[in-house]
Amino acid sequence: MTDTTVVEELLNDRTYHIEFNGHLSNHVKHAVIALDGLGATPEQIKAYYESYAELTTYGYGLEPPRVSKYEITEENWREHLGERSSFSAYCDFFDRREKELGTDELLRRYVPELLPGWVGAFTHATIHLGWAIDAGNRWMTVEGLAYMAFSYVSCHPERAEGKGEGSEGEQAVDSLLRIAGAWDDDREALRNWVRELVGDTAVGIAEGIHPELARSGLQYRIARLLGAGHPLIYRTPAWIDDQDVEESWEQLYYVVSLLYLAVPGDFVLLHLITSLHAMEQIAGKLPDDQRKHVVKCFWTGMLCVIFSGADFPERKKLAGLHAAFRDAVDADAPEIWEHDWRLTVLRAFEEDEEHNPKLVYVTRRVWERTGRRSVYRAAGTQFTVTPGLPPSFEQPPTE
Repeated sequence: MTDTTVVEELLNDRTYHIEFNGHLSNHVKHAVIALDGLGATPEQIKAYYESYAELTTYGYGLEPPRVSKYEITEENWREHLGERSSFSAYCDFFDRREKELGTDELLRRYVPELLPGWVGAFTHATIHLGWAIDAGNRWMTVEGLAYMAFSYVSCHPERAEGKGEGSEGEQAVDSLLRIAGAWDDDREALRNWVRELVGDTAVGIAEGIHPELARSGLQYRIARLLGAGHPLIYRTPAWIDDQDVEESWEQLYYVVSLLYLAVPGDFVLLHLITSLHAMEQIAGKLPDDQRKHVVKCFWTGMLCVIFSGADFPERKKLAGLHAAFRDAVDADAPEIWEHDWRLTVLRAFEEDEEHNPKLVYVTRRVWERTGRRSVYRAAGTQFTVTPGLPPSFEQPPTE
């Protein structure tokens, strides 16, 4: 940490709501952790925080806390999951429970029930919690749990069919290539199925999707895929159950990096990298027998996110990237690669779009711990841009 006092003060700040302009997530504390981890000065971090609060890259400033609709208690906390009504009350509830139980027991007791909803708020609630655990900040951890409850949309891991036929002997990249091949074989039909599924927002709202997500576009599409699912999503690969969880994390980082390199700078796919880091941190706080469930939830939700775009990277492209990077290591001339990373970090410091320093923070960490695998350095240089908002934002928030 560059300056514990500045970072802790910012992570403990309660000035702003967790979202703004309806459902847009307040990412500023994620940026604080990323910038701190990359070695930014306290002055840089504080200046970024203040600038983001005043005007985000979407063109809106952060908003003050909202009044909750319900008081949240041990008896009713499950009843209001995903209602997007009572964030501050959920914070009060988890704050009280943390004081009674301690942080570790709080996480062990409530995270397992919240995990199926990890994609809610387009993964940002999970990022908030996982990155809070990474930083060791109590209040941000409370906020993360509250945000997961507030934005909960299940990926339905209970639908998993056990070890998927034909997945024996696969690693995660093999499973990815198999699914990409299935899309290649039936791409137009799968595209049409997704487009039809997400085309009528009134149907989704009638089936329980929050109206504010219909205004989002992206989050509505993801919620529809989470609700509907697909056989390709629920055929659980054998490696999830058969291999060590730590090996699963390494394979998943490789998979999401290949996906990101297949569509460099893709705003949606970038979130699979930063949320995977969050899920790994969360899993580290759970008992050993629950950690594979975290991996299964990530795999299921990841596929729902990709499918929701009515497309999937071609198998040929993914296989070509795999051939290029599977054995590639930045082994020689370490000073060159460190200099290369330093330039990438300096670029990240100048970014208004906070997803980019987060990308660099995660990919550099994984690069270091995996023996400098080149795929992570390559992925970390592919910066994204803030997407334009859909026409639905011309309407005011529904909340």
